[in-house]
Amino acid sequence: MTASFSSISTSLITSVVFALALIASVLLKFWLATRQIRHVAQHRGEVPRAFAEKVSRAAHQKAADYTLAKTRFGLIELAWGAAVTLGWTLLGGLSVLNLTLNQWLGQGLMQQVGLLVAFVLINGLIDLPFTLYQTFVIEQRFGFNRTSAKLWLQDFAKSTGLGLILGVPLATLVLWMMGATGTLWWLWTWCVWMGFNVLMLLVYPSWIAPLFNKFQPLENQEIKDRVAKLMARCGFTSNGFFVMDGSRRSAHANAYFTGFGASKRVVFYDTLLAQLSPPEVDAVLAHELGHFKRRHIVKRLVSMFAMSLLGFFALGWLSQQLWFFTGLGVLPNLSGQNDALALLLFMLVLPLVGPFVGPFFTLMSRRHEFEADAYAVAQTSGNDLATALLKLYKDNASTLTPDPLYVKFYYSHPPANERLGRILSAGT
Repeated sequence: MTASFSSISTSLITSVVFALALIASVLLKFWLATRQIRHVAQHRGEVPRAFAEKVSRAAHQKAADYTLAKTRFGLIELAWGAAVTLGWTLLGGLSVLNLTLNQWLGQGLMQQVGLLVAFVLINGLIDLPFTLYQTFVIEQRFGFNRTSAKLWLQDFAKSTGLGLILGVPLATLVLWMMGATGTLWWLWTWCVWMGFNVLMLLVYPSWIAPLFNKFQPLENQEIKDRVAKLMARCGFTSNGFFVMDGSRRSAHANAYFTGFGASKRVVFYDTLLAQLSPPEVDAVLAHELGHFKRRHIVKRLVSMFAMSLLGFFALGWLSQQLWFFTGLGVLPNLSGQNDALALLLFMLVLPLVGPFVGPFFTLMSRRHEFEADAYAVAQTSGNDLATALLKLYKDNASTLTPDPLYVKFYYSHPPANERLGRILSAGT
């Protein structure tokens, strides 16, 4: 009787702690979003003095309106996401799904894989209206969306099929290892997970990305010559320079250095090449090379490996605690494996920690951006980098007046005033 009462008490405490953490997370995000909305709206009327000669009032107001539209819509997504999390956990949604699949498939590995797949598909359908609204209403309203309904459906079918082809075997292997490799399953499973991520770095540029976009060799001879000289000067080699048809889906512009080892390649969005001069393209690429030169990619991979190892360790311990299941509204399988349940509950709980640890990672990311900018200024022209970034800020409708506290929590890149100020001072 005492042990049973203790178990009930622990489960009740877990439920209360989870509910309080969910409320705290939602309130914090809501407060930050409303701060961002107020701050951007208050500064919508006038272009900041530092940009008055370079950014028109109309462009500044478009960026403010775009930011406001996305942030306000984010509040709806926030409330709906919290309701969905509550529905899966304390309201019993995940438990009902598990019991239903137990009746259909029986207990065993197939049922556990089915539970993961069903959860992902249902969650995807729940999120689908928000994705469609973001693409075909908000992005369309501000002139960024170039995706047709047909192309969107093709992308959706490809991503879903690819997710099943890659995800189901990986999920099956992970769930099998959780039940078959003893008390250290979390360590061996972590090794498999890391191996999968490294494999994706190798195969993504050549095999996966071309399923969604066309990649053509860079034909602009002036840019090609400049880029080749820059790469040689910086001591980098690649598997080629490519132009991606990003304009088929969006007016947003970008460039990136992707791949690993022999599969590394430089990719430019066609929208970027249409907006920037050759020296500005040079400067943007130098920034991307700066991330590699300063070992930011390696540092981020190491951070990801370390955090995932900690996560797998925590999952290994929590999966053995009855209160972890019952306290989150799930009736575990009494005579079968609960590995899929534990994995899904952990995935539902983990985002609640994000808002409280996120500022550390965004701070590290912003520091990396400053370091990459400094490297680019040393290799190219600070003025070219500044004008390129300002064009990208304008063309992507990035607000010039974000709330400072919102920046600390969410911005992986420094705001325009800080970033351009450093670049121009370093280039003089």
